[in-house]
Amino acid sequence: MKKKALIALVGLAVVSALTACSSPGGSGGSTPAATDKPQSQADKPSNCDNKILYPSATRVSLWGWSPTLPVAVDAFDKAHKDVQICWTNAGAGSAEYQKFSTAIAAGKGAPDVIMLETDHLNSFLIKDALVNLSDYGADKWKSDFSAGTLKDISSNGGIYAIPDDGGPVALMYRKDIFDQYGLTVPKTWAEYAADADKLKSAGGPAIGDWPNDTPAFAQAMFAQAGADTFDYNINQKTSLGVDIDNAASRKVLDYWDGLVQKGEVVTTGQSSTDFVSELSSGKLATFIAASWEPGHLTGAGFTRGPGSPWRVAMLPQWNADSPVQVNWGGSTYAVTTQSKVPHAASEVAMELFGHENQQTLGAHFPQHVKVQKASWFVNAEDPFFGGQKANKEVWIPTADAYKGQSYSPFQDYYYQQVTAMLTKTTSGAESSKAGLSKLQSTIASYAKAQGFTVKTK
Repeated sequence: MKKKALIALVGLAVVSALTACSSPGGSGGSTPAATDKPQSQADKPSNCDNKILYPSATRVSLWGWSPTLPVAVDAFDKAHKDVQICWTNAGAGSAEYQKFSTAIAAGKGAPDVIMLETDHLNSFLIKDALVNLSDYGADKWKSDFSAGTLKDISSNGGIYAIPDDGGPVALMYRKDIFDQYGLTVPKTWAEYAADADKLKSAGGPAIGDWPNDTPAFAQAMFAQAGADTFDYNINQKTSLGVDIDNAASRKVLDYWDGLVQKGEVVTTGQSSTDFVSELSSGKLATFIAASWEPGHLTGAGFTRGPGSPWRVAMLPQWNADSPVQVNWGGSTYAVTTQSKVPHAASEVAMELFGHENQQTLGAHFPQHVKVQKASWFVNAEDPFFGGQKANKEVWIPTADAYKGQSYSPFQDYYYQQVTAMLTKTTSGAESSKAGLSKLQSTIASYAKAQGFTVKTK
């Protein structure tokens, strides 16, 4: 549930990667015992944010922040008399990750199950903090996820988390503005730029935005153009491929910098109230966003139902004949190597959001293929988009076509440096060519300082 645009989860304090690789529980691929050891009363987590229905059951502690967790936890507990969840909201994103990092360093204090965003899995996997769920039967779930989703949660053949929701990326656009200025929905980035020119010439609003405070969005755009920024495998723990200053990323930055220089897009930070105001007041004709964004905007008071001016379409492409779809965000549930009940914890991770329905799903886009194929989900009419069948027309085909991407084992630090680069390039203080070159050098140097052997192209 990567809610980056409006709540800014990025900006964690950087914890040295390889200097903190060891923690109790081994390499994350430990051989499981036949059963969990019986819990003493002292072992059972307390101070739950939910009511325990069966107090004598094995109790699994869970850290998470999803707004649908209360419903999902209640549904799980009612269906499992032998396993009960003790859920704690440990804070969203960075707040939780700080606490988890502290527990890893101390060798105690981590929950049995933790909610992690997809792009942060490697950052904790390298610290031996996550269990290989393949040892506990997770492979049976492979058919429930797309190839791209499996790539995001796997390393060296092991599965280290079970996905909950994802963030397929698409083009949200104002139908009223498009109608007013005679625009057609762009299928390519060339057409998008042409629409930007038309709006500028007619004195209309900006076509969209290229923010400097959402590095995960920039990373998704780099990936759509063909960039493969990182190459990391837990089996080669100290080896990292880094390819930041590449032709695909340069193409993306040059394209958006061109629109910025012509005044056809804004650079307002997406985490600011000013950006929300620009969206609501019609100062932007489009918004490139993930599937979770309408839920945020609804919370910000945007119109839903027949009066909503927003519609959604597939993301414009660099080559319409070879479309590439991307994902921006998504959350998972992983079992920590500090858990004393890994079997029960794995059961929670694998089944908590394994059978979503209208109540447990909320505004999230499910990663489970079976749910994506359910008629109630496929044919749902989205009130944010004026009743458009957004799942069927856009989000599902986008998620299905997503091929996955690789993340670094120090994603927070990388995001911080991307933000610093974008701040300079969007303001004109630095060229995109110089920015990418410096970013490549900075990340490679940082990785080497952490003990990685860096492979560059």
